Amino acid sequence: MENFPQDIYTEPEPDADTLANLGPLTGMAGIWTGTRGLDVNPKADGPERQAFIEHMELQPIDAQTNGPQLFYGLRYHTRIVKPDGVETFHDQVGYWLWEPATGTVIQTLSIPRGQAAMAVGHAEAGARTFRLQAVRGSTVNGIVSNTFLEHAFRTESYTITVSIHDDGTWSYEQDTVLIIPGQAEPFHHTDRNTLRKIGEPVPNPTARAAARTPGDAQGR
Repeated sequence: MENFPQDIYTEPEPDADTLANLGPLTGMAGIWTGTRGLDVNPKADGPERQAFIEHMELQPIDAQTNGPQLFYGLRYHTRIVKPDGVETFHDQVGYWLWEPATGTVIQTLSIPRGQAAMAVGHAEAGARTFRLQAVRGSTVNGIVSNTFLEHAFRTESYTITVSIHDDGTWSYEQDTVLIIPGQAEPFHHTDRNTLRKIGEPVPNPTARAAARTPGDAQGR
């Protein structure tokens, strides 16, 4: 049982600067590209190995509260194409969240195939690697899918492991476990990539407002 406070309404006063409070997510803020991605996905005649190129943007948001609970986070969008391709191979949006009080890390994700999930893990503020998981049927780190995906490619679990590297890059490895009709064993749909920074993050709105001079605030 979680040790929640009796007062579930009073909100804390957050720090205006989200970038200074992202804990293990700090090394992920910014605009990134990855040119050596690998996706292993299911096909009728067996697993397909597909190389991909990725563009990902993670921008800081203002701190968020649920009563006394406080999150700092990044809003993200990733778009993936095949090498030399134009058509979107994969599109995904969501949030990465960090709760300093508990060391909880959360990734929410939604894809335009009728599926959404929330993966949860724990990490120290200075952690260089961390692992999150979403599982079928959970109400706190679950997965929801449209009826066709439930029938044909039922997702049992989703796991992502993030590693922050000393050279300024970061990488992820994903394992999505699928139950597919006619297959005797679960299928491990995997993805991995290493991302290189091509642009700095834009400070969150509250931080930008706090950095203005009095002259700026008056429009001068």
